[in-house]
Amino acid sequence: MNEYTSFVALGDSFTEGMSDDLPDGTCRGWADLVAARLAERTPGFRYANLAVRGKLVRQIVADQVDVAAGMAPDLVSLACGLNDVLRPSCDLDAITDLVTRAADVLAATTGRLLLFRVIDPTGRMRGSARLMPRITRLLAVVDELAERHDAVVVDLFAAKAFNSSALWSDDRIHLNAEGHRRVAEATLRALGCTPEFDWTAPVPPAPAAPWTARARADLRWARVHLGPWIGRRLTGRSSGDGRAPKRPDLVPFG
Repeated sequence: MNEYTSFVALGDSFTEGMSDDLPDGTCRGWADLVAARLAERTPGFRYANLAVRGKLVRQIVADQVDVAAGMAPDLVSLACGLNDVLRPSCDLDAITDLVTRAADVLAATTGRLLLFRVIDPTGRMRGSARLMPRITRLLAVVDELAERHDAVVVDLFAAKAFNSSALWSDDRIHLNAEGHRRVAEATLRALGCTPEFDWTAPVPPAPAAPWTARARADLRWARVHLGPWIGRRLTGRSSGDGRAPKRPDLVPFG
């Protein structure tokens, strides 16, 4: 594999990593795990994570792309678009144009571009099949950009393991620690690192819970997670409003 000396990650909650709260109040996700592994290989390895939860593509382009380009890292990751796709008023042409613009800028100013084919939601989210035309379009754009820029692509869409609820947090939207561990391994494999485990391995099914327990869990999820999410959508707010990136500077990892 290439010897990367610096890595900058861009995007939303997927890349910020909202699974494992650390003692300093930050979160640890796949990008942090990838940086840790790459840092083992390269003394002085530097890492920045500009991703902020809830951000739309236009916000990522406005707030993160030029900053990352100015850092000129050896490796830069771009994962975005799913927050936009989930919105009823999604302007897919505008979104794909912005993703293309972002990738073009990053590819021209950094060593290697890293892109993602998003996780298929249809195996675990009721009603998500209606989003597939939008998701398919997003996947096609990623494939086109990968070919144009000789980018590294992490194909999560084809991995059925992510259908398991065991890889997702209580909000049913964000990956948990095990989910991020698998994405990190998939990313490291795509970058040419030695495999450490089979990230595509099926998750053993959990024992079936009584319907009463499932009903209580659904009610709690609706109260704790779905209600606030709908409230933010109706009022035009985001979970990332006023939130700064957790690693805004390209500094030595550690």
